Amino acid sequence: MGELRDFVAEVLERRGAAVEAVEPDGLEVLAPKPVRDALGWPELALLGFSAQHPNQGIPIGLEGDWLDRFGALLGEQGRWSERQMTPSGRPSAPGDPERVLEHALDLPNAVWRFHRMTETFTRCLLLTFRYTALSDEKREGLIRLNFNLGTGAVIDEIAARLRHLLPQEADWQAPDPEVRALAGPGWDGALLQSRVQPLLDTQVKSELETFLRAMRRRLERDRNRVHGYHDDLRRLALKRLATLAGIAGEKAAADCRRETLRVAAIEREYRAKLDDLRHNYALRVTLDWVQALELYVPVHRFEVVIKRRKGERLVRLDWHPLVRLIELLPCEAGLGLDRVRFVCDDKLHLIEPAGQAPCPSCGKAFCRACHPAACPRCGAAVRVGMPALNSPRCATFPLVPPPTFGRSFTPPDC
Repeated sequence: MGELRDFVAEVLERRGAAVEAVEPDGLEVLAPKPVRDALGWPELALLGFSAQHPNQGIPIGLEGDWLDRFGALLGEQGRWSERQMTPSGRPSAPGDPERVLEHALDLPNAVWRFHRMTETFTRCLLLTFRYTALSDEKREGLIRLNFNLGTGAVIDEIAARLRHLLPQEADWQAPDPEVRALAGPGWDGALLQSRVQPLLDTQVKSELETFLRAMRRRLERDRNRVHGYHDDLRRLALKRLATLAGIAGEKAAADCRRETLRVAAIEREYRAKLDDLRHNYALRVTLDWVQALELYVPVHRFEVVIKRRKGERLVRLDWHPLVRLIELLPCEAGLGLDRVRFVCDDKLHLIEPAGQAPCPSCGKAFCRACHPAACPRCGAAVRVGMPALNSPRCATFPLVPPPTFGRSFTPPDC
């Protein structure tokens, strides 16, 4: 719990509290009135972060709502920030740019030619989201999306390495005006929304795949258990009805009515149990924007000429000297997570293989960047992914439809 104690101590100190460490794993806090009101503590509080915390201390842990309470104490601070990363010396350029490009470019239907390389700065946007999946159980986790705003590329591997370099720089340097001008403008809300939405959809489904498989196994187990129990009861009642079918008399008729009512009651209870299962296993996924960090980093920008048939276009991609990696080409139709790019014939769009797939209706292959809404031949609509996020901070949506139950009873004849 040492990291949690350090985090709490820093938050409280930023809010004007006097904090002193108490061994083995505690904090003694003299809290000002705003902190006391927000956390419900006395003026002098003793906090414990392990099983050996001091007697009469307030136990602090990852369980419960402590992280939410400390988050509320922070408010909006730290949700968005920008930082310039500057190497100690001049960043070295790659010795053989064409060899570096060979590892980054995979164009099955086009050729490329290296044009030139320039030294500049770019702006990298590192977004963090928290997802919460709630069904019969709860699953939480973080999703990170990373973009180079200068080229439009997805830079997950590069951003992961840049994050490891951040603690090594003691001073937090704000971007210089010259660096900000070199990095260029950021993205507007519409462009950011269009890039974030499909990546979030894909990564949330990937993160929850194991959780959903386990949930469906539990659902099937409970559904079979409920069905088996009520099916046995119904079978016994129907067996009694079959025995009474050939017997005449008032007593037999009364017994037949009683068993018929028993079957109807079993069916009602079965349907009620299925409704309970539907409610218990209904899945809701909530996405919350947690943090955005803009990093201004030095890069060597490669300009590459891509040729397809009689057309050609100039594209740019960056080599990052801080981590010595080159990013993938931007993708104008698709997620852009893989290395392969196809070049369309009409406007030379860079698209992933799925963005050039044949139409499911007529079989014509077409570019999803040129025709994002429908097939140009038959007009069949292009399948749309996750519904649009309602706000930049939070979105709640059903990831999968509620489970359906195919087993039902047929009312008996009596």
